[in-house]
Amino acid sequence: MASVASPVTFKEFCPLYYLLNAIPTKIQKGFRSIVVYLTALDTNGDYIAVGSSIGMLYLYCRHVNQMKKYNFEGRCESITFVKLLSCFDDLVAVGTASGRVAVFQLVSSLPGRNKQLRRFDVAGIHKSSITALAWSPNGMKLFSGDDKGKIVYSALDLDQGICNSSLVLEEPSSIVQLDYNQKVLLVSTLQRTLLFYTEEKSVNQVGTQPRK
Repeated sequence: MASVASPVTFKEFCPLYYLLNAIPTKIQKGFRSIVVYLTALDTNGDYIAVGSSIGMLYLYCRHVNQMKKYNFEGRCESITFVKLLSCFDDLVAVGTASGRVAVFQLVSSLPGRNKQLRRFDVAGIHKSSITALAWSPNGMKLFSGDDKGKIVYSALDLDQGICNSSLVLEEPSSIVQLDYNQKVLLVSTLQRTLLFYTEEKSVNQVGTQPRK
């Protein structure tokens, strides 16, 4: 018996002017006018997160059509990677060009959810540009990779406000992709792809030939 084809929905794609118009194209710093470049992007059903060259994270809430801004204290540096997660609380992880990583626990209007913006910092293990971030589905684990091949595991306790981080793997080339599921971390570098088993702390390479 032939299967019935599902109905097709046609969609029109257009620039998100309502989003782009809420982000400045230039900022004034002293006597200088600095151009703002958009450097990182992630989306889910609730938010659109945009990182910028001035160290500002622009977070657009799709339900209330409202833009919010978050930044790092200290010097202005480019955001290189952002990663959203919707679990019991809404979380966004941000990485920068110098290796700083921060997690923002967002405020929610829903009953029983987080009512105060909180930030967690991954303390000074990365020393170079963040190239990949990956969440566990429950938001208790964050993995971050940089362009020198370091992968850091951060354990988050949102109730206690604690973030403990440690170096778990170091590759000889830049990390280009991370994905985590069921105690297995998928790692892609410029040279190879591997599976890192977080409980056993063992590595299984995918394929035998290095990338060219």
